[in-house]
Amino acid sequence: MAKKEVTVEEKLRALYDLQLIDSRIDEIRNVRGELPLEVEDLEDEVAGLNTRLSNLGEDVSNLDTDINNKKLAIEESKTLIAKYEEQQKNVRNNREFDSLTKEVEYQELEIQLSEKRIKEYKAKIAQKNEVIAATKEKLAQQENHLTHKKNELDAILKETEKEEQLLKEKSVEFSKSIDEHLLNAYTRIRTKVRNGLAVVAIERGAAGGSFFTIPPQVQLEIANRKKITIDEHSGRILVDAALAQEEKEKIDSLFA
Repeated sequence: MAKKEVTVEEKLRALYDLQLIDSRIDEIRNVRGELPLEVEDLEDEVAGLNTRLSNLGEDVSNLDTDINNKKLAIEESKTLIAKYEEQQKNVRNNREFDSLTKEVEYQELEIQLSEKRIKEYKAKIAQKNEVIAATKEKLAQQENHLTHKKNELDAILKETEKEEQLLKEKSVEFSKSIDEHLLNAYTRIRTKVRNGLAVVAIERGAAGGSFFTIPPQVQLEIANRKKITIDEHSGRILVDAALAQEEKEKIDSLFA
């Protein structure tokens, strides 16, 4: 059986139907606006703050370990000093006594150095704890902000997801009734023009959304629906107002 020839008018109606459906999807997405991106940015920021807190906590833990190691070193030095001082009581000559005195002095210097390092580490811990407190405060604020934005987005999604899903299905369905070459042209124009309007009706002698008047002869050709006309100024596909109104009523009743 021979495939039925699709008329230009049928192509124009199918294109305008697809435009009306895609425009509805655009409207729903515009209602969401920047919210999905805001939520994504906040999630990234919260994750970053949590990573920062984890790293700061690790730094503090490492500094605590360093302090404990220095305290152990101090105890070790004190043990050695006690040992050397005990040995000094039993030396046979001045050379041995002086040698042990130097060992005691060296261990005393080691204790001083360890105490100095402990003070430095404690100062670093205090500094990091300040940063941790500020980071925790910021994290709490951003988590609260994220919860608020997520709830806002969820409410919008809940309200519109059924309609959007239905519209997407209809968009795919209507796309199938348009030949590939025309569909590619529609998609290409839609990505280039403002508001995603690739097919527009003539309003008051000009293309929808344009101030450039269309010559009466061209308007007549568009009304005859015998060929596909592209607006030379905006690059959009043009349909007559009557066809546009009929298709709008049809699509409105479809989604009523």
